[in-house]
Amino acid sequence: MTAVHPDIFLLAGRDRRVVGGHPWVYSNEVRMDAATKSLEPGCVVTLRRVDGKPLGIGTFNPHVLIAYRQFADDGRMDIDADFITGRLSRALALRQKLFADPYYRLIHGEADGLPGLVVDRFGDTVVLQCATAGTDRLLPHVVAAVERVLDPAAVVLRNDGAFRDLEGLSHEVRVVKGSAAPPVSVVESGLRFAADPLGGQKTGWFFDQRDNRAFVAHLAEDARVLDLYCHAGGFGVSAAAHGAISVLGIDSSEPALALARQAAEWNGLAERCVFARENVYAALERLATEGANYDVVVADPPAFVKSRKDLKPGLSGYRKLTRLTAARVAPGGFLFIASCSHNVDFQAFQDEVARGLTQAGRAGRILRAAGAGADHPLHPHLAESAYLTALTLQLD
Repeated sequence: MTAVHPDIFLLAGRDRRVVGGHPWVYSNEVRMDAATKSLEPGCVVTLRRVDGKPLGIGTFNPHVLIAYRQFADDGRMDIDADFITGRLSRALALRQKLFADPYYRLIHGEADGLPGLVVDRFGDTVVLQCATAGTDRLLPHVVAAVERVLDPAAVVLRNDGAFRDLEGLSHEVRVVKGSAAPPVSVVESGLRFAADPLGGQKTGWFFDQRDNRAFVAHLAEDARVLDLYCHAGGFGVSAAAHGAISVLGIDSSEPALALARQAAEWNGLAERCVFARENVYAALERLATEGANYDVVVADPPAFVKSRKDLKPGLSGYRKLTRLTAARVAPGGFLFIASCSHNVDFQAFQDEVARGLTQAGRAGRILRAAGAGADHPLHPHLAESAYLTALTLQLD
C-alpha cells in the first residue's frame, strides 16, 4: 500500500550507514528543524537524504538518541496490520523450521524486521513487549496481526521494562485477550516448565538460554549442581532430568522459586531439587565456610552493565562472580557463566572471567562460547543485538 507520511531529512553526509543496512539513525544525524522537532514521538515517517531521495520508512522520536528506527527501505509503504502480518508470518515460518513445539521468541526486534518489538510465544499464550514510542503507537496493528497469524487464546502486554523509560513511556502490564493466570507451561527439550507472563522477569521465561541449558544439562550426569540466579529453574531442572544426583538452586525471588519447584514437581524431579531464597553472594560465602563443592556450577545473573556508565563496575562484578563461583567447582568440574549486557562485548567478558579464574587460583579451559538461541537472531549491522555471552569451562 502506498502511504504518505511526514518526512525527516538526514544531514549532509549522514546517509552512508543507513544505505549500508543499519536500522538506526541518531538524533545528531537528523535535520532537527521546527517541523521535525514538533513530530509526535513514535510517528511513522519517511526518511530522506539531504537531497530528498527516500531511504526508507520507520518510526521517529525527536526526543531520544536513537531517533529513527527503520522498518523497510521503501518509503512509500505503510506500517499497518498487513505489513506486520507479513513480518510475523515470515518469523513464524522460520521458528517452525527450528522448533517442533510452539514455545519460542517469535519476534526479536530489528532482526525480525520489527524494531522495538518482542513477541514471545508460550503455546496458546502470546506475550508482547513494546520498547519504543513507535511500537507503542503501532500496538493495535501488532495485536491485530497476532490475531491473524496465531489466533492465540491469550495475549499479554508486558510493557514494564526499564527500557521504556528512555522513550518517555509509562509502564503497564495487562491482558489484551483471554486469561493468562500463572503458571503457564513452557515445553523445552521434552521437559515442562512453569512461567509467569504477568509477574515474572521480562516476559516470564528466558528462551535465549535454551541451547546453553541443554549443553550444561548433558554435563550433569551423576553431578552435584549449584544453580545461582536460578529464576524458574531452567538450568537446574534440566540438569536433574539428565541425571544430576542433586540440584541446589539459589535466587532472591520467592515467586521465581515457586515456579522452579513447580517445574521439578511436574517432571518428577522434586526429590533431587532444592530451591532456596538467598542472596547469591551470601550463599557463596556460606558455602565457602562449609567447604561445599559442586561438579557443575551455573551463574546466570541479571545484567551487570545496563548502560555504558556501568561498564567499569560491571566488569569488576563479572570478575568477582567468576572468582567466587570458580572456588566452588570441584576439580574436573564445570562452570557456566553468562552476561546479558549488550554493552559488554565477548572479549571483555572473557577477559574478566579469565582474571577471576586467576584470582581464584584455578586453571582450566573454555569448552563452549555461545550466545542466544536461534529464535534470538542477530541483525548483521547491529552489534547491540548480540547481547548474550555465555562461557562453559572445565576447571582443573
